[in-house]
Amino acid sequence: MTKLEAKNIEKYFDHDGQKLQALGGIDLKVNDGDFVCLVGPSGCGKSTFLRIVAGLDRPDNGEILLDGKPVTETGPDRILVFQEGALFPWLKVIDNVEFGLKIAGIPKSERSEISKRYLDMMQLTRFAESYTYQLSTGMKQRVAIARALVLDPDVLLMDEPFAALDTQTRDLLLVEMQLIWERTKKTILFVTHNVAEAAMLGNRVAVFTNRPSTIKKEIVIDYRRPRISEDENLSKYQQQILAELRPEVKASE
Repeated sequence: MTKLEAKNIEKYFDHDGQKLQALGGIDLKVNDGDFVCLVGPSGCGKSTFLRIVAGLDRPDNGEILLDGKPVTETGPDRILVFQEGALFPWLKVIDNVEFGLKIAGIPKSERSEISKRYLDMMQLTRFAESYTYQLSTGMKQRVAIARALVLDPDVLLMDEPFAALDTQTRDLLLVEMQLIWERTKKTILFVTHNVAEAAMLGNRVAVFTNRPSTIKKEIVIDYRRPRISEDENLSKYQQQILAELRPEVKASE
């Protein structure tokens, strides 16, 4: 069943007094429970598209449909996790995770029960009373993901959330992300520049063209989980993605 649909999404920006088209008509259907990775040349508009899906930006043409209804603004049914976790350093981990629930008016006892479940899922329970500035970058991203999940969004939007991590930490979180997806059955749109990351995470990978971007090809990755970076069987999927991506990267140079 289609959960999210992008229909002919176009977006223009002003650049030195001229209109620059970033998105040239994005069409994408995402089924309920899909894990779709978006890859493309740097600056092709992947993050812009994600912001439009989140309701943080408006398209100049086209529409986003969630459960068949147009998306016109932000909402708790779509939560965006940024590359930088955007946490509140003056709050403890538990308070950061509960923040959205508190704003939503959820009673304290219920907030506590919900947040503890996701702290445990993200292996953060022992750090619940720590301040986020005391945590490593990887731990901060765990907090950001837990904070998003407690709101139980229909669609989880992730904009290169592991890009700033070291390789070892990223590989661990990539496995954990798959386990979380399998437990929660969330619909996920995940932007990445990392082809290996896309092959590990996605059950589909949508390759963006150079600007003005359209979706060049969708590659289905039907392979067992959890996937690990050392699995050489993933290389054939990486090669498929790279074969589509290389000409677009060259065109953007």
